[in-house]
Amino acid sequence: MTRRHLLSTAAAASFASQAQSPGATRYVRFQAGAKIAYGVLDGETIRELPGSYLKFDKPKSTTYPLSKVTLLAPVEPPKVLAVGLNYKSHLGSRTPPVNPELFFKPTSSIQDPTGNIVIPPDSKNTHYEGELVLIIGKKLRNGTREQAKDAIWGITCGNDVSERDWQNGPNKDLQWWRAKGSDTFGPVGPWVVRGVDYGNLLLQTRLNGEVVQKQNTSDLLFDCPAMVEFASRYVTLEPGDIVFTGTPQTTRKMNRGDVVEVEIEKIGVLRNKVV
Repeated sequence: MTRRHLLSTAAAASFASQAQSPGATRYVRFQAGAKIAYGVLDGETIRELPGSYLKFDKPKSTTYPLSKVTLLAPVEPPKVLAVGLNYKSHLGSRTPPVNPELFFKPTSSIQDPTGNIVIPPDSKNTHYEGELVLIIGKKLRNGTREQAKDAIWGITCGNDVSERDWQNGPNKDLQWWRAKGSDTFGPVGPWVVRGVDYGNLLLQTRLNGEVVQKQNTSDLLFDCPAMVEFASRYVTLEPGDIVFTGTPQTTRKMNRGDVVEVEIEKIGVLRNKVV
């Protein structure tokens, strides 16, 4: 099962020092002792909210040093959608899709921003997939493009971990239930950012410090409102739902002991160890 890690002072300071876009706000979900709460991140200080940031925007007087808490996955989604084949650089020789290619990941795949990615014992070919992740802020059913844009509450970093043999190999599963849905196969975080242009952000994935993916979200085949609009035609989107938007370029196998980082401009760095 997943394991939560207390951030070291150095790691927390590193997180907090990441460049923040003017006018943007960062929201966290965290654990302090036995307490789990939501908060607004101001520098290296968390100002606690009365409840989820999707409902409350005025902090209480209670504050916590970032270095003294455990950062959790910044949202507890009712459901998790993901889009595949959404960068030309990832398609290879395949024909571009006519509509966003959506699939589900189970909520149990979500992992905390410093939690471990646990490779199942019988996995032989598990890959990283660095992605921009959308947080839905309001209920949406059969929405227009403008309504879809308005429903996107914030953004964060994500890693759509994928076991390629189970997904595409000669003995592949009928569906991607374990290839993309195994426990810990959906790290997200470190926080949700609101108030930045998610249509023009540099995404980079690093494996043990080496840049292995690098592309701008402006290169998405279907932009963020288009994905949300299309999904809402068939599935009612609820506050807290998240949407993985697709990964660029090629991916490769991760091994136990590796560290994978997904960094997105104006958001921060999602860093997970592979075990």
